[in-house]
Amino acid sequence: MPNGKKSTAVYASAARTATPTAVTVDVGRFRGCVVIIDTTAAGTSPSTVPKIEGVNAAGVVYPLLTGAAITGVGQVALKVYPGITAATNVAVSDVAPERVKVTMTHGNATSHTYSVELVAIP
Repeated sequence: MPNGKKSTAVYASAARTATPTAVTVDVGRFRGCVVIIDTTAAGTSPSTVPKIEGVNAAGVVYPLLTGAAITGVGQVALKVYPGITAATNVAVSDVAPERVKVTMTHGNATSHTYSVELVAIP
């Protein structure tokens, strides 16, 4: 773990036209996380909404942060960490649970290429 961080590839870079299966990542006892979405190609009108949810020990899923719809090429970072300044659709001041679920919900069938990485932060 360089710098005490843990990096996990949630979705490898690929062209997608539909919502992929949500991925649950075990972040252990890290206090927070950053989910980085890197969109490298986009069709004429893509719309994908990223979402970070917590998963408790009983498997109950609860909301942490929903990002704004991604509609073009670029990078987006969603942050969950205690004490940071909250920003709508970008950051929430909260402690990350031991398991975090990442979902990329497609609003239409327009193809776009993206990867998603989760970095757990102590």
